Amino acid sequence: QWLLPVWGWRGLFWAVAGCLLACMLLMWRWVPQDAAPAAVPAAAQCRGYGHVLTHPVFLRSAPIGFFVYGGLIAMQSLWAGPWLTRVAGWLPEQAASGLFLINVGMLVAFMSWGAWMPRLVARGIKTDTLIAWGLPLNLGVLAWIVMHPTPAGAALWTLWCVSTTCVSLSQPAVAQAFAAELAGRALSAFNLVIFSGVFAVQWGIGLTIDAFLARGYEDEVAFRAAFGIFGLTCVGSYLWFLWARPERFGRQTAAAQ
Repeated sequence: QWLLPVWGWRGLFWAVAGCLLACMLLMWRWVPQDAAPAAVPAAAQCRGYGHVLTHPVFLRSAPIGFFVYGGLIAMQSLWAGPWLTRVAGWLPEQAASGLFLINVGMLVAFMSWGAWMPRLVARGIKTDTLIAWGLPLNLGVLAWIVMHPTPAGAALWTLWCVSTTCVSLSQPAVAQAFAAELAGRALSAFNLVIFSGVFAVQWGIGLTIDAFLARGYEDEVAFRAAFGIFGLTCVGSYLWFLWARPERFGRQTAAAQ
């Protein structure tokens, strides 16, 4: 917001690219090197991914990774801003400040999970329990945003984003369910699920909004309908998470779960 009038969009993107390059150089310089892993034949790697994709923990977590976690990134990175300007009626400067609040809230939430999770695990609180407890709050806030007559502002969107961060615990939980030699492939596969969800939710919401607008509905109705349909996919993935316990697949998982 501050630099756009001075640098323009191209200047801002070059600045972001420079920051990423600086991070890469710092990591290359300061992060300790891993021991060189033994070469793994391509056939063995494919079998490893097959084991990952059929594992009970992966199957249980994939829908919430796709819809809920992917939806969090989709909303935070694309659709929260248009909601604030086109539905809530905020000015672009107000929306920029609102998005800043949302991102600060998410930053604090992720840092808090990192700080508290080891203590919670030490007390015997499992990650799947935290997800099962946290997602109802997330779904309730989204239902309020969709159905309340007064359009939600940045504070409510911040609450929704922060409450959604509980699903981020599924990432380390998936990795810890596998032996060390498969943990990297498990994370890669799960990240692919998440970012496929980001694309699908971003695109799907846009298509839904356009479809309602083409039928003569106002922006607010179109946005509420699209976000409501997204909410139903989150409810479905949450119900799958509750139902698809490992014992239903007849296999045991790691103690980390």
